[in-house]
Amino acid sequence: MIEIFLKTLPFFALIGLGYGAGRTQFFTEEATAYLTKFVFYFALSAMIFRFAANLSLADVAKPHFIMAYLWGSGFVYGIALVVSFLRRKGIEEASIEAQCAVIGNTGFLGVPMLALLLGPEAIGPVMMVLSMDLIVFGSLIVILVTGGRDGRMHWSILGVVGMGLLKNPMIVSMALGLFVSGFRIELPTPAQEFLTILGGAATPGALFAIGASLASKSAERMMVAGWLSFAKLVLHPLFVGFAALYLFPVDPYPAAVMISCAALPVAGNIYILAQHYGIAPQRVSASILISTAASVLTVPLVISWVVGLYQ
Repeated sequence: MIEIFLKTLPFFALIGLGYGAGRTQFFTEEATAYLTKFVFYFALSAMIFRFAANLSLADVAKPHFIMAYLWGSGFVYGIALVVSFLRRKGIEEASIEAQCAVIGNTGFLGVPMLALLLGPEAIGPVMMVLSMDLIVFGSLIVILVTGGRDGRMHWSILGVVGMGLLKNPMIVSMALGLFVSGFRIELPTPAQEFLTILGGAATPGALFAIGASLASKSAERMMVAGWLSFAKLVLHPLFVGFAALYLFPVDPYPAAVMISCAALPVAGNIYILAQHYGIAPQRVSASILISTAASVLTVPLVISWVVGLYQ
């Protein structure tokens, strides 16, 4: 546990550095927004493309892996929806809260951290989790919120969902990387070196951006945010682990990576969605802040457990 904690500490120290820079206004909200945009559209996309170009579709499209993650995440999603409905919240607020309970910071935190902590072989499973988060649950939130506001579902929602996926650089870079891999396209050396240099900025840039963005988050609605953080940091890895180890048995190593992904704190992009739709942004903000702070302890604890599954 101590060894894993010390290995994760530099990642969270970078988040803390960004938080300090944002809190003191040395790094303004505008600067944070531009850094996030650089990481999202350029550095992280280059990293994901380079990783995906060295994978094959067979490496990531494992039926049991997919079923286990979707079952575990779907179960926790359902719990969060029920809790919201019991508090007399509508489908729009309930769906945002459910999103907080199952969508972790896999892109900005999981991709760089788990690749270093669990080894380069973790890239395939991490990519699969990221794909399911973006495609399945990213589409579900749009469908539920849009359908809830209109009072009915209509075909135009599918167009909105499709365009959202096509505009997401992580989805595009992953698809292009798998295309290059599938057709065995050999990238020229300068292109590979370019991607390596640009992708190298993803880890420090993403972690610093997470911290700087947290500096502008508020900690209101603590009870609800605390519940959502508990659901994300404890219930999500617990049920995903149950599904991966017992319901749809997955090989130990990819199961360990999947559970580690499930243990990550609430993703920052949910706040962007909450702001865009005008649905409980303060609640989401507090959930991101609390879960990220608590994950300094919970993530090493989960990783130290799952490492024992395959060693």
